[in-house]
Amino acid sequence: MSTGSRRCDVRVGPPALPCALFISTYGIVMSTPLRSTEMLTDALRQSLRRAQDQVNSLLLGKAQEVRLAFVALLSGGHLLIEDLPGLGKTTLAHAMASSLGLGFQRVQFTSDLLPADVLGVSVYDATSRQFQFHPGPVFTNVLLADEINRAPPRTQSSLLEAMAEQQVTLDGVTHALPEPFFVIATQNPVDLSGTFPLPDSQLDRFLLRLSLGYPSADAERALLSGVDRRELIAQAAPQLSDADVVALRAVVNQIHTSDALIGYVQALLLRSRQHAGVRVGLSPRAGIALLRAAKAYALLLGREHVLPEDVQALFVAVAGHRLVPEAESSSGPALAKALLHSVPVD
Repeated sequence: MSTGSRRCDVRVGPPALPCALFISTYGIVMSTPLRSTEMLTDALRQSLRRAQDQVNSLLLGKAQEVRLAFVALLSGGHLLIEDLPGLGKTTLAHAMASSLGLGFQRVQFTSDLLPADVLGVSVYDATSRQFQFHPGPVFTNVLLADEINRAPPRTQSSLLEAMAEQQVTLDGVTHALPEPFFVIATQNPVDLSGTFPLPDSQLDRFLLRLSLGYPSADAERALLSGVDRRELIAQAAPQLSDADVVALRAVVNQIHTSDALIGYVQALLLRSRQHAGVRVGLSPRAGIALLRAAKAYALLLGREHVLPEDVQALFVAVAGHRLVPEAESSSGPALAKALLHSVPVD
């Protein structure tokens, strides 16, 4: 992981803040690399960097999107990807699981999918005269819920409950999900026939929403002329383990956020509730999610403190699907960008 170099200005949109003013305001030292062995060992930091590099080599030209996916995982959240078919959603999920040494399952959501098909089922065993629990695909580390909006609401909510509680309760018995547990759900934003849109309350369960988009010309040429991504993923060596990911999540919790930065996040929340174009603004839970994601983002950039630029880099992905526009012609991401430009960094 790059530790960065000491800088004397900070780009938080024009103009840059002088170093002395920023340190005075936010009470931190600029560009301090993670160096505490109690927080993150050099070996673990290097393994995390190798894991990111490996995923980037499998999903070409999408470095920022890969970083955001790692943010969602290390924050203990879940990721919603809205994009067209064939742009790398499955590749991203499978590549992350392989590079991090995590279990992986994929479920194709359809209109006839039942909660038991995802969570599991208890089957009566005549020999033992007891019910035996047969876990479903949700009992894994990385679950790809492909086209989640094609399943009926009951099946959607059963998965989202597991995401929120990190456990599954069937027939009065609670079964803990593996650690870490990370859901990447996908939706096709164009083909909406026969779908069941996720309600706002369930969208809020996803830490981030993003779109991969089409690759650049160079990346697309490399994809067309290169080896099948599935073969490369199968050959990818794990750079971390499930225990390492759990340890990294603990490190994220230790990343410093100053009072001034928390005030900046709160100002964004308040502005979202006052904006004329927003019908439903951001909740306190959205603010907590934004701060948690910013901590993971700072960690991935080699810092032990959060900067306003981390919050700004994440705000649209965190807030876009949580904002409800007043006008149908508007969109959550567009409103999030407008809010970001309307709140200065004091």
